Parts: sequence; structure tokens; C-alpha cells
Amino acid sequence: MTVSGQPVIGLHPLTQRISDKLAELQATGLLRQRHMMATKQHAVIDFSHNDYLGLAREPALALALYAGAQQYGVGSRASPLVSGYNQAHVALEKRLCELTGHQACMLFSSGFSANSALMKTLFNSDDIVIADKLVHASVIDGLQDSGSKIRRFLHNDISSAERLIERNPHTAVVTESVFSMDGDIAPISELSALCQQHDCWLIVDDAHGFGLLSSSFVNADNVDIQVVTFGKAIGGQGAAILASQEVIDYLIATCREYIYSTALSPANAQLALAAINWQQANPQLLTQLKANIALFRQLAVENKLNITSSTTAIQPIMIGDNHRVMAIAEQLTQQGFLVGAIRSPTVPKGQERLRVTLNAQHQAIDIHELVAAVAVLIHQHDNNSMQAVLVPQAVDKSVVK
Repeated sequence: MTVSGQPVIGLHPLTQRISDKLAELQATGLLRQRHMMATKQHAVIDFSHNDYLGLAREPALALALYAGAQQYGVGSRASPLVSGYNQAHVALEKRLCELTGHQACMLFSSGFSANSALMKTLFNSDDIVIADKLVHASVIDGLQDSGSKIRRFLHNDISSAERLIERNPHTAVVTESVFSMDGDIAPISELSALCQQHDCWLIVDDAHGFGLLSSSFVNADNVDIQVVTFGKAIGGQGAAILASQEVIDYLIATCREYIYSTALSPANAQLALAAINWQQANPQLLTQLKANIALFRQLAVENKLNITSSTTAIQPIMIGDNHRVMAIAEQLTQQGFLVGAIRSPTVPKGQERLRVTLNAQHQAIDIHELVAAVAVLIHQHDNNSMQAVLVPQAVDKSVVK
């Protein structure tokens, strides 16, 4: 770029900052990059995605999406408050209210936008919000944008939560139903009782629980606001906030993300409705998922893998080092297995892990082969690390003073 025909000397400050940050991330093994997935479904055995029931590839739901596009078009064309809200959205919202018992609902294009928008619209600098230590980044970003004061309790620790709630009554508590990195389940009943006792609202991000856990676990009887997504067990795209009619009316009138964004496409709304109904009509999918989880955990214990207590489809295998977890994940890919590698600072340092996500479409042989491959690779890396410690290091005498 030139100014008045003269070349610019040195890098623009933004260019320098970007270049320095990329170099830093690369050097520390934290550089996130996209990788194009193979178009052939069976090119690898995928243990990385959140399509827990396999609905994203269900032919009947592909037809539902096509029918929705034919009926409504491929896009909403406007925000919900202009002309982007139609019968497909209404039907989905009504069904979600039937399932959860909430009075009203509003739709978003992603779970991240729903969580972030909810937090920054509902709260302001006068508020104190109590949150689980491991709530999703979208919740944290929204709370920070709101200017509210965030108080964090120890993860899934009722005693820690109780101390904060007792000191801060008439506030709000935020947690998840199933935590995305650890796969553990929140003590919703206990938190609900505490919130009712101290006049606090309970807000639950139900992204990884909706469609998998019993509908009685998170609903209008025990939470004030529930956020569900359609990109996990439902296999589609989008999200919804469920609450009282007054809360939804307030959010519709004041939430900038909702007011100024093109609405979720009606075809995707129709797909989500069809997927919810499909999941309800096919309970064998959930039965198979539970069997796959049990098989994985049995094999992991037999092979002495360092797993957690999670009983959900999210099964972390603790590795404990950024470079090591990336190396093992890459070697698994070369062997035909796609597994998520979760590094710090996404998780605390020392808790880096392979994030295995199971689904109802995995075959028993897939799970057997994955566990065997992981066990061999971890053993190889353990041996390599031990040898590196035992080999004497050469001393460069030229630098010894």
C-alpha cells in the first residue's frame, strides 16, 4: 500500500500484531486451522462431531429440508421483526414449548449467538451473575459484554454454588446441562432448589443435553430460561431460547442480535421440527447410543486409558500436553479415525485431552478399533518420553564458561 505515491515504511500496526500472534500460536502449538472434511462419508470413522443420534445424514430429514426449501425458499430474506418470521418458525417454537413446558420461544441461527445475545440483553452493569466455572465461551462473552459482575462457583460443586447464592440472593445462576469438554452432567435439581430458596433465576445452556437427556431433567418446572440447539442431537442448525412469555417479549423487543439479523431459514426450522419428531419416534437411536457409550467405557478401562467419570456421549481421554495430544490425534487420522484434540487454554493446562464423541451410528468394531489404536499410540508416546529422559544430553562445550 502506498501513501501519496510513496511506499509505506514498516508494517501497519495491525499487520504486525496479526503476524506476531500467528507466530506465537504456531510456536506454542495453539494455532487453530480449518481442515476440509472428505466428501465420502466413510473415508474416516468420525469420533469428533456432535451428531449424537446420526440425524444429520438421515435420508428422511434430507427430504424434509428439501420440502421446506421448496415451500418457503432457501432463506428468510429478512429479520424476524420485518418479514422473516413465518409459519415454519411458529410451528417449531410451538413444538419446543410443548416438549419443555415453557410459555414462549424465539429462534436463533446458532447456539453461540443465542447464549451471547441472551446474556448481554438480559443483564447490565447493575447485575451480579453466578456461573459455573466451566460454562461455555458464548456465555462468558455475553456476560462480559453486558458489563455484569460475574461470580464463578467451582465446577458442579453445590457447596461452592450455595455459598455464592446465599451471599447474592435475587440474582441469576447460569450453568450447562451437559458440559461440552468434560461430558459431565450438572446437578440441575439441586441448583434449582437453591435458586428457588434464594429467589434466583436459573438459566441452563442445554445444548448437549437436549434430545438426549430426559425431558424432565431440564424444563420449565426447574429452570427459568433454557437454551437448546439444533446442531447437536437434532443434527441440523440453529438454536432457541425458551422462557416465560414476558421474558421472550422483552428479548424480541430489545435483543440487537435478533432485531438486526436475518432470521433462521424456514427450511432449517422445518428440518429442526422434523428432526425433533423423528428423534421422538425412534427411541432405539438413544438406546444404541447408550450401548456404544457403555462399550467404549468398558474397553477404555480394560486398556487402562485415562478417562473421566462421564456417562454421556462425550468421553475425554486425558493426555496432558498440547503437542502430545495433537500428535496422537494426527496419527489417529492417518489410521482412519477422526478425534478432537482439545488443548489449553480451552481446557486448563495439564488437562489436554482427546475428546471422543460417540454416536448411535458407530459400530462395535469401530469402537474396538479406536480404543486399541489410542492405547497403542499412548504407549508409544510414553516410551518415547521415557527414552528422551534417559538419554544423556550432549554438552556444547563451546558455550561453557
